[in-house]
Amino acid sequence: MTRALPLPVVARRATLRAMALHLLKLSVGSRSLDALRGWVERSSAASVAAGGRRGARITTRMAPRRLDEVLAGGSLYWVVKGTLQARQPILAFEPFKDDSGVARYHVLLDPQVVSVRPRPCRPFQGWRYLRPEDAPADWDASGLDDDIPASMRRELMELCLI
Repeated sequence: MTRALPLPVVARRATLRAMALHLLKLSVGSRSLDALRGWVERSSAASVAAGGRRGARITTRMAPRRLDEVLAGGSLYWVVKGTLQARQPILAFEPFKDDSGVARYHVLLDPQVVSVRPRPCRPFQGWRYLRPEDAPADWDASGLDDDIPASMRRELMELCLI
């Protein structure tokens, strides 16, 4: 059963007291974190060009049942090539009907892709909830040894070795 949402549903972070809940999703087709970032830039630019809000959009068939918790500051965590590598804050869920008249939702994501401590993740379909205590910390790679070439650093990150 799909829950009806007002148009548009925008994050009500200031009024909610619930702890933020995150979503976990596979980045299908992305070969690297750089490829995901490129898609986000293109998606955000297309949204602005069409007169919409700045940010990337993904489409889903259903809104989360725990929507208020997700909109209380949750992020979408991306799994790229079997490794949880990045997150994007979730800004809103916007209901719409596709060309066939089927109800769907756009998930509006902040245009900034934040790197997180990488960790392996098994494949799954759709999206999954990710509790705050299970979410990896944001990660700043600037503290890494600058003598390591960028391509090697990227490979070590994808293997979850650094």
